[in-house]
Amino acid sequence: MEVGPRDGLQNEKEVVSTATKLELIERLAKAGLQDIEAASFVSPKWVPQMADHAEIMAGLPSAERYPNVNYSVLTPNLKGFEAAAAAGAREVAVFAAASEGFSQKNINCSIAESLERFVPIFEAAKQQGIRVRGYVSCVVACPYDGPVAPEKVAQVAARLLELGSYEISLGDTIGAGTPASVLRMLEAVERVAPVRKLAGHYHDTYGMAVANVYASYQFGLRSFDSSIAGLGGCPYAKGATGNVATEDLVYLFNGLGVQTGVDLDALVDCADWISGMLGRAPNSRVSRAMLAKRN
Repeated sequence: MEVGPRDGLQNEKEVVSTATKLELIERLAKAGLQDIEAASFVSPKWVPQMADHAEIMAGLPSAERYPNVNYSVLTPNLKGFEAAAAAGAREVAVFAAASEGFSQKNINCSIAESLERFVPIFEAAKQQGIRVRGYVSCVVACPYDGPVAPEKVAQVAARLLELGSYEISLGDTIGAGTPASVLRMLEAVERVAPVRKLAGHYHDTYGMAVANVYASYQFGLRSFDSSIAGLGGCPYAKGATGNVATEDLVYLFNGLGVQTGVDLDALVDCADWISGMLGRAPNSRVSRAMLAKRN
């Protein structure tokens, strides 16, 4: 799941133009990525970068050009879901946290309250044939509450699955996880959710994201979130750097003989381009190495 256009760009201080976002999505689709998180239907007051969500949906590359590409959007509440559905979304994502402190800071309510808010979204989505993906934040540690008990993550994941999520994305929001702590968490979640319905969403604050992906892959996960050029971060987690870079994961899986269907050279070109648009070099080590080799 490529999350660069949404999770990667949402905290950029300078507003990224709609045209640039749409070109990014086009380049990602052209590189072979088939699941792209395109926008977030949140209030522009809270996330100004995502204010153009309706324009993004209207300008997405056509199904004729990329018939196998699926676009999803983030919807925090029923109002956001209704706007997303009206804009033509066929998949939405909802997000809860495994720590009370983060839930309060991020969405100003308890974990239980956040899950209750999702009930009407799942009901409406079912009626309209829209798929729902569930996110769980802070699955290893929280910037406010410290270490998070794996059982707590399992409880939230189980509830999202019960509500109707087709997949649960487990997010190490502050990038504090190691293979050992991630595996402890996965072992707890596996007791309440099939591994085939789990995805890994790992940030690279301590340089452990690729190692955590590999450990999760060995555990049985086959779905991972990543962001082009390692873009992203979390406004409520001080010092948390971006998501694991898509290029780094494609390089990893190429080395394992896993077919991703993604063109690594095209991906590096895309990472170089979007990073240049943002006035910096890619965070991805693979991109930096391959670009240096070209020069």
